[in-house]
Amino acid sequence: MKRFALFTTILTAVLVLVLPFIGGGGPALQGSLTSAATADETGLPIFATTPSSNSSSFSATDAGLAAVHQSDAETAAASAAATSATTTDTEHLAQKPVPVPVVLDPTTAANLTPSQRAAARAAAGQSCPSGAGGGGSAPGGSDGKGVSGTTSSDIQSFSAQFNAIRVANCLDPIPSSNFRYDSCMEQRLYWMAEDPSEDPGNTWGHAGVQSLAPGPDGQLYSSEVPEFGCDGNLAGGSGNDGATVAQKWWDSLPHRLALYKPSYTGSTAGVCIYFAMTHGGVPDEPSSFTRAAARWASC
Repeated sequence: MKRFALFTTILTAVLVLVLPFIGGGGPALQGSLTSAATADETGLPIFATTPSSNSSSFSATDAGLAAVHQSDAETAAASAAATSATTTDTEHLAQKPVPVPVVLDPTTAANLTPSQRAAARAAAGQSCPSGAGGGGSAPGGSDGKGVSGTTSSDIQSFSAQFNAIRVANCLDPIPSSNFRYDSCMEQRLYWMAEDPSEDPGNTWGHAGVQSLAPGPDGQLYSSEVPEFGCDGNLAGGSGNDGATVAQKWWDSLPHRLALYKPSYTGSTAGVCIYFAMTHGGVPDEPSSFTRAAARWASC
């Protein structure tokens, strides 16, 4: 009887301890945690655990589950970042392809034929330019001593021929709006044209030039009248216009290097060609005798 009573006592104790975990009323998993699904686009894990209103029942088991979900969130975020890094190339966004530069030796570039320039461009994946035109305007003034200044016709015929020569030689043309009248070079041309010598070339040359022969008073014009105005590439003579002086400058190797710059391979968008021309001279040079100046510079 005592054995039966002891057995009954032990069985009752076992049922009291084990039954809650076999049925649906366990204290930890259902009483202290609530599961909720979230939308994928929020960037949060698919399942998040939150403590119940009874914070005291949030057990070590709950904390462990929360830590697991937090780890899942961090893993998802890291995975998203890795995916973004592999699909978005931020390092090379600014490294867009640029044209291969055409490299020409300045010492030989002036003598290259059009076909040789075309071959150099082809090696860099480029082709020769096509189409050209002139532009520019000038006031057509005078010095008050019988010498006429630069006209729009002068600069337009010069620029049209200048660009035609460049394109024919596989060189990029200068934008038509980048041909500019230069009053300072015109002043220097006036100074040369005002020499009273009968020889139109008596005072002809670049800065510092001296007249070839003295005047009736025995003095050099270049000594009596200090030069003024700005220097440039010079060309001129009887029967010349803007187009003929453009050709003269190309045909002269030193002037070709200085004014056409055949070794220059950069953009011509910021290049300006400055030009001036005078007609006639003192004492009685005809208007068909011209003096011209031009230079290459930035705009």
